[in-house]
Amino acid sequence: MSLADMPPLRDALERHDLLARKSFGQHFLLDLNITRKIARLAGIGPEDVVVEVGPGPGGLTRALLETGARVVAIEMDSRFMPILAELGEAADQRLEVVQGDALKVDASRAVGGVPAHVVANLPYNVGTQLLINWLTGPFLPVSMTLMFQKEVAERIAAQVNDDAYGRLAVIAQTVCEAKIVMDLPARAFTPPPKVNSAVIKLVPRAVIPPAAELAALERVTAAAFGQRRKMLRSSLKALGGGDLCEKAGISPDIRAENVPIEGFLALARATLP
Repeated sequence: MSLADMPPLRDALERHDLLARKSFGQHFLLDLNITRKIARLAGIGPEDVVVEVGPGPGGLTRALLETGARVVAIEMDSRFMPILAELGEAADQRLEVVQGDALKVDASRAVGGVPAHVVANLPYNVGTQLLINWLTGPFLPVSMTLMFQKEVAERIAAQVNDDAYGRLAVIAQTVCEAKIVMDLPARAFTPPPKVNSAVIKLVPRAVIPPAAELAALERVTAAAFGQRRKMLRSSLKALGGGDLCEKAGISPDIRAENVPIEGFLALARATLP
């Protein structure tokens, strides 16, 4: 059986008696028109290698495989292994399934160390931490096209002085260009979540700060946005307060939400020896 001959995803779910598990943050995206659009937005094509987290019954997986790409899917829930195995057979074994917790799986090792994209409808309960891990860890994808709760996607793409601007925006946009490319209503999912979703695409910048600067940036933004209503002289007191701001050339009398990304980078560098 080829991918084109496979039955609708809802039929496969019924045949395998599969339901979403709330404890895993599962909401299935079964509309192939939507998943194919996500694959197009990601720019995936033949010969590309893609990491997908939380494929579930394989709605997005199927669309990615239709592009001719090789997909490495990381799935914790063993119930989906048979249905994903069927999908792999239909795609001439271009699907490899790694059973495990995506927070613990070495994605670089899973793809054999080759450059890879990440395209995923991320589980709601671990999505933000996974993104931070990719942005600041040893595995930086060629691109990331990720579905989040809409509120989280807006936080990633937020600009300075926006209400949603915070630590996540600073770290994400330091490493990548980030843009929301698609909105999805709750009714697009089975079962529908309580919130709407959005797809955001992140592409690494040509120049990325070294690991030590990124680690310092995490510390500075955690302190600054941990007390976001306070002036920097107070919120950054443990890191040097006013002296740190002076060293970085940043006013100590402004709040974190008013500091542009370049300012946070200056503060991060000022904490280093």
